[in-house]
Amino acid sequence: MITDRDIARWRLHSQLLAAPAGAAEDVVRTLTAVQAENASQSAWAVATRAKSPEQGDLAAALADGRVLRIHVLRSTWHYVHADDALWLQELTAPRVMPIFEQQLQPIAGRLGVLGDAIEKMLAESPDRTRGDLAEGLAERGEPLTGQQLMLLLGRLEVQSLVCSGAPRDGEHTYARFADRVPSPRRLDRDEALAELALRYFTSHGPATDRDLAYWATLTVTDVRRGIAAAGDRLDSFEHEGRTFWHAPGEAPASAAPAGHLLQVLDEMYRGYQDSRWIIDADGVVPRAREAAIGMALVDGQLVAGMKRTVTTKAVTFAVHPHRALTTREVAAVDDAAARYGTFLGLEARVRLEA
Repeated sequence: MITDRDIARWRLHSQLLAAPAGAAEDVVRTLTAVQAENASQSAWAVATRAKSPEQGDLAAALADGRVLRIHVLRSTWHYVHADDALWLQELTAPRVMPIFEQQLQPIAGRLGVLGDAIEKMLAESPDRTRGDLAEGLAERGEPLTGQQLMLLLGRLEVQSLVCSGAPRDGEHTYARFADRVPSPRRLDRDEALAELALRYFTSHGPATDRDLAYWATLTVTDVRRGIAAAGDRLDSFEHEGRTFWHAPGEAPASAAPAGHLLQVLDEMYRGYQDSRWIIDADGVVPRAREAAIGMALVDGQLVAGMKRTVTTKAVTFAVHPHRALTTREVAAVDDAAARYGTFLGLEARVRLEA
């Protein structure tokens, strides 16, 4: 009988945490999308899934446009491969766009003019920061608040008009989508639903249809249509009254490394909603709003909250256990911290707190 713990360990493999891919570009392509709201910590979300984690790997993929950081799937940032950007936007935009439209209602009458102005600025000079664009709009007599500009740019991304440009001194920039993705891949809706179902359940499975509906802001009806179209390329099993879909094959027997220090925006947590708490089989984690911005996993189970502090010489992980940790679990957390520190080029320190 498959247990919650079995499913959680299986996801470590599906998500490449226990079976790393080649490089950052491969990780993003395999997972289809990686939430990237927090740019510094989401870089580790990608790197920890790569065979040889290097800070310059994702940075190079973003610089040359192989990987984009855009609002897609949900009204938040994600890393996506350039080959997947257009069909993902076209599939999910009808349900994501109203979120932006509602928040931009106070300037609804100006959206066309503002969008045209931004596209013109980026055509003249790409790779502009949000500050550059704010200054340019003000010079044109179209000033916006920082929040309004952020939402407007998100709306233009969902329309596949704007996307991330080459970072400038580590700062996010914008460019025209057509310039960064000159030959976009297109799929009709049925093809896209099948592709998304196959890709999600292969890279995030085992998971439920409602997990995918949340992840991609789709209806459950559309998700089930995609699952049906994927056909025998997916397998499933029943667990506690729900159907879990996954790539064909048996559950892996074990997962290594055992420990992982991740942000709560990581796909192991935010990639699900219906079955998110598979990672807390014992029910020891409070179900209130997340108090910590990070988490410590051991064997796929959420054993502690975590906060990362970076200085010039060290990265310190303040770990708040949800229960008493075993000696093996403490060692797994220490090992995860050491890997993270090596990636950052800093001394790693773990501080266990009550």
